[in-house]
Amino acid sequence: MSNRLAALGLISVSLFLTACASIMHGTTQDVGISSTPTAARVLVNGQDMGTTPVIADLKRKNQHFVRIEMDGYQTYETTLTKKVSGWVWGNIVFGGLIGLAVDAITGGLYNLTPEQIRAELTRGGAEAVSLDPNHLYIFVTLTPRPEWQKAGEGLQQE
Repeated sequence: MSNRLAALGLISVSLFLTACASIMHGTTQDVGISSTPTAARVLVNGQDMGTTPVIADLKRKNQHFVRIEMDGYQTYETTLTKKVSGWVWGNIVFGGLIGLAVDAITGGLYNLTPEQIRAELTRGGAEAVSLDPNHLYIFVTLTPRPEWQKAGEGLQQE
């Protein structure tokens, strides 16, 4: 009887430890998103997350497409990718293949990178506006940068 209890206890402990990464850091990750200027709209995978600065709680098992936009500024876009976490070694030591499988399925095996996004929004850009179905108007605003050097000037007629 005591051998069965010991075996049952060992199985319970091994099942508890099988998903080491999921237990240690969870299946979601907080990603800080900020911008200059602040109060820019943040969309993650097309879902509105609020305005900057914001902390998005995202599933570790998926890649995420981040879009930061503000009227009058060029849109900032980036992708959060998943990388294998260091907790995979805990699975190899304690959980074996079952732990690796559980963490891979739940996403606990991964970390999202980058862990924080800092977007520098720049003014200008181009905007397309359709005022009626037969015409498309494109507006372009070019803003010179201080680091640009003047190469020449247009010809003047006398």
